[in-house]
Amino acid sequence: MASLRITKKHHRRLNNPFPSPPKSLPFLQGALFIDSPDLPSAGNFPIGRDFQLSWSSNNGECFSISHRSQPTKAIWSTVPGLAFISAAVAETEVEESRGSFLVRDRKVHLACDYQTVEDVSVIDGLSWFSNGSGDQHFDFPHGLSDLDPNDVKDMNFPALVISGRIFCNEKKGSIRDYSTPKNGKLERMKAYASARYWVFFNQKSIRDIEFQVKLGKPDVPVRNSFPARYQGVRLKFGWFRKKRGGCFWFFPRSNGLIDISSIEDVAQMNLHESKEFNKVCFTYSSEENERFYGFGEQFSHMDFKGKRVPILVQEQGIGRGDQPITFAANLVSHRAGGDWSTTYAPSPFYMTSRMRSLYLEGHNYSIFDLTREDRVQIQIHGNSIQGRILYGNSPIEIIEQFTGNIGRPPELPDWIISGAVVGMQGGTDMVYNVWDELKAYRVPISAFWLQDWVGQRKTFIGSQLWWNWEVDTTRYWGWRKLIQDLDAQHIKVMTYCNPCLALVDQKPNKRRILFNEARSLGVLVKDKNGDPYMVPNTAFDVGMLDLTHPDTTIWFKRILQEMVDDGVRGWMADFGEGLPVDAILYSGEDPITAHNRYPELWAQINREFVDEWKINHGEEGDTPVFFVRAGFKNSPKWAMLFWQGDQMVSWQANDGIKSAVVGLLSSGLCGYAFNHSDIGGYCAVNLPLINYQRSEELLLRWMELNSLTTIFRTHEGNKPSCNSQFYSNHRTLSHFARFAKVYSAWKFYRVQLIKEAAQRGLPVCRHMFLHYPDDETVLGFTYQQFLVGTEILVVPVLDKGKTSVKAYFPRGESSSWKHIWTGKVYGNQEAWVEAPLGYPAVFVKFGSVVEETFMKNLRDLEIL
Repeated sequence: MASLRITKKHHRRLNNPFPSPPKSLPFLQGALFIDSPDLPSAGNFPIGRDFQLSWSSNNGECFSISHRSQPTKAIWSTVPGLAFISAAVAETEVEESRGSFLVRDRKVHLACDYQTVEDVSVIDGLSWFSNGSGDQHFDFPHGLSDLDPNDVKDMNFPALVISGRIFCNEKKGSIRDYSTPKNGKLERMKAYASARYWVFFNQKSIRDIEFQVKLGKPDVPVRNSFPARYQGVRLKFGWFRKKRGGCFWFFPRSNGLIDISSIEDVAQMNLHESKEFNKVCFTYSSEENERFYGFGEQFSHMDFKGKRVPILVQEQGIGRGDQPITFAANLVSHRAGGDWSTTYAPSPFYMTSRMRSLYLEGHNYSIFDLTREDRVQIQIHGNSIQGRILYGNSPIEIIEQFTGNIGRPPELPDWIISGAVVGMQGGTDMVYNVWDELKAYRVPISAFWLQDWVGQRKTFIGSQLWWNWEVDTTRYWGWRKLIQDLDAQHIKVMTYCNPCLALVDQKPNKRRILFNEARSLGVLVKDKNGDPYMVPNTAFDVGMLDLTHPDTTIWFKRILQEMVDDGVRGWMADFGEGLPVDAILYSGEDPITAHNRYPELWAQINREFVDEWKINHGEEGDTPVFFVRAGFKNSPKWAMLFWQGDQMVSWQANDGIKSAVVGLLSSGLCGYAFNHSDIGGYCAVNLPLINYQRSEELLLRWMELNSLTTIFRTHEGNKPSCNSQFYSNHRTLSHFARFAKVYSAWKFYRVQLIKEAAQRGLPVCRHMFLHYPDDETVLGFTYQQFLVGTEILVVPVLDKGKTSVKAYFPRGESSSWKHIWTGKVYGNQEAWVEAPLGYPAVFVKFGSVVEETFMKNLRDLEIL
């Protein structure tokens, strides 16, 4: 990224517990002008065979796109009379601290937010001509001679190109007027800087259009002085401040927007010689009550109308706004608390309640600004934009199209979905002891997930793993025999790894030092001096694998092979969100773009290993499974399974049990079909004044919740001794056994949903919007209730001490819902339902095959 400044704040000892939001680029949008005598006052232009662009100047210049089957339904349209392309040259700063990243725009040197349309061309095909010397060139239609042939060579025809200029207004000392200038005359608006632009629309399938925005370099004349630049934001007030003899508009910092620089700074930059735009904005219309869903795995909100949504992979934070833990986390480590927008797995994709949908290609940092009632602005940190506009009449159709484009997960093997995945630590003896207890309670078990298989060490924050991916034979003596004993009872062993390597010189029983091996091979991410980049992570520094290096894949697959050769059949592929944005990569690519791509590459390496294993073993063995937490738009193509990272052991909304439901449902809208959370949460805090410990009630309620998700997996948490565990006492073991059996009782349906996800991209657990998009009550739900497929309705208990819930049964539903514990039937109503511990509010479609089989299985397992 151009003009990028990196600030490291890993080791600050005292930090602001209430950090302010970052300064950001203002909402850039000026007027739109038509500068073409050939363009009629209204008309239609084809985009492929199935779409059309309509143009009208009757109530302000406006473009809109529709599917030809529904020509009056716009799936994308501009705001009448206003520009839809704008751009800026800005300085950007990234603050980095232990996996947390904050992007702020420090200074904008140039902002072109007025736009002309000079030509709208339909390209029916490309012809070639020779210049006599043997060179081949494209013969472009009139008005497109400045284009690079590579911009259009892969298009389907007929394609559409809108071209013209974006520019800056020279009108001195004025604040933006968003209406068209008097009489709409372009000559009244003199430009001191401008650039060519092209917007391409190209049909890719019957249900989607590709769009591309490309910009030429800004053309800034060289002068000794320039008039003052206005502040590019719509406000009704402002005042001048002097700056080196010039003027600029100043607004109070509380508006969260940066100031546009004076034009003197533009002259000093010599933009006309070398600079390109590094911020591009794409603006279009929205409806006032339109709801926006998606943006990857989000933990605080389902509807993002009215918010600015950043798309950047990073640590989700500790607390994310829930207090007092966010205060404490921020005080100890810079911005470690996160906020509502921080997430491991964002995605530049959304769908709306009006069945509009769009996503971005590539991995650039972007912001979706939904703060205006009537419009959307996407701000890209780069010099171009590429994406897709999707067409569908229902959320299901949109998800199918989206996941068909980006890729869908494979079907999960039967073993991972047959029973509980028991997460525990402690070594071989501990595993045998807990296994004996679980057998006594007849718990159906799929696997033991042994996170500490590599051994543990003491650090100043507690017990942590040795990040050196080989078994610790002291802690897990008889490793292969343990695996064989469990396998004899159809129970698998799962382990842990991540793309980071720690220095393990002080580990007493090591056989290999993987950090040294990776350094010798040159497959570690490098710093500016060419040395391994030592990245601070919790209490120690690590080297990160350079996943763009071809030798990395070969080397790490050998490590996975050794693990699997011992009999391991699954692992948590952790991290993936912490690539430093000033790292030097083998590929030479921009590290802030590679930062968002890194978790996809990490999942891809693991997936390729599994696919190669399947080719070599066929149906002879049980397919390995890995699960990840970090991701981006294309991660569903590569990852087999997701989990939601490190929720607090709390009832809170932003980072507790409620956020686990929101993350489950929001990610499901974005192609993350198989997702789950740690039963009981992960992050405990034990400080004198701030204490978060997993209560028994929270653990039991989380068991109930996760028994109706794709995977039923426990985790002891970061401080096992502080937390209630499934093995703590008779009550916890009984409850765990009961809901492991509930999980087993709907396996028959889970198998169907997993096949459906692999074929159509639909999630196992679903926000009710997917099936009831016209129900206004449903549209407002966050964590209150959700569907499993179409046949099971879950209303979880997510508050301490609560023993009843309000259930909503959608209006217009032809089927009734049967309460599995009492047999009472509900339909088209709202009702309070008793939900004491052990009897969560779960309903199944009355009279369906799923109801009949589910209820029979519950009786056979002695749950009813």
